[in-house]
Amino acid sequence: GSGGGGGGESGGGESGDGGSGDALGLWPLGAADSMVASEVKSSDADLLAAAEGLRGGRLDALNALVDAATEAASKSKHVYVLKFFGDVTASQVAQLRQEITAVLTSAEAEERADEVVLVLNTGGGTVTGYGLAASQLLRLKEAGLPLTICVEQVAASGGYMMACVADRLVASPFAVLGSIGVITEQPNVYERLKREGISFSTITAGKYKRTLTPTKKVDPLDEKKLKSDIEQVLKLFKGFVAQNRPSLDIDKIATGETWFGPDALERNMVDKLATVDEVLLDYVDKGAQVFGLKYTEKPPSPLAALGIGGSAGEAAPLAQLALSWLLARGRDGG
Repeated sequence: GSGGGGGGESGGGESGDGGSGDALGLWPLGAADSMVASEVKSSDADLLAAAEGLRGGRLDALNALVDAATEAASKSKHVYVLKFFGDVTASQVAQLRQEITAVLTSAEAEERADEVVLVLNTGGGTVTGYGLAASQLLRLKEAGLPLTICVEQVAASGGYMMACVADRLVASPFAVLGSIGVITEQPNVYERLKREGISFSTITAGKYKRTLTPTKKVDPLDEKKLKSDIEQVLKLFKGFVAQNRPSLDIDKIATGETWFGPDALERNMVDKLATVDEVLLDYVDKGAQVFGLKYTEKPPSPLAALGIGGSAGEAAPLAQLALSWLLARGRDGG
């Protein structure tokens, strides 16, 4: 009886378990699984939506910050930094004029109060070359852009002709400035040629077409004329400096002499003694955007360098095929 009861209990247990198992497994458990899965999917969807919302919010906030920074930068003062390290012929003026044109097309003198800084180093040279360079700098002043010129080592002769154009002229303490004067010189081999039995004939039309030359006998009248010519150049030089820097006594400094920074400052030839680094950092500390600007020529295409066709876009089809073949051989190691 007990065994049967036990067995019954066991069977009932099994039957009950089995019945409960079947009932729970076929319908109640399946429904639970569906509900759990649905809840999981719903939860995942909510998490994804929340994540997307958070990501979108962060992106929106980041974009807003970028836009605000860009707008602030666009409204702050822009300072354009140029360099002129000149040779005797001032050949660098070809690059300078392009850089000044670029500044003039993008700078805003009134809305942002943009400025220009020129780092200058040159001992001067030809009157025509440095006269043109100084004239290029005047374009900035005519456009209403304040010009600061920083002399790092030397601004002499034609170099000072450029420097005096500045609204603010800054020099490092041991920079050399001045040499406002004009010089011309040439060798004369007339006597040596005469001893060798060689005569050199020059035929001119015009009284002063040719004065002193290396092969012509020195004539005092020619020397007088040449002296008059360079004195006229000096007069123009002095007038230009005096006009652009009226605070100095032009007759006292237009002697051909040079002075170091402190002495130049004492003579009002410069406004301040400082390095270009200090000048630029001061702009940055005041919230300005400082940009270095340099013009470079676009290199010609390899075909143009070889004299085949014009630019890369104008090259003849045969030349293009030749270049493609050469490039293919290079990739293949041939």
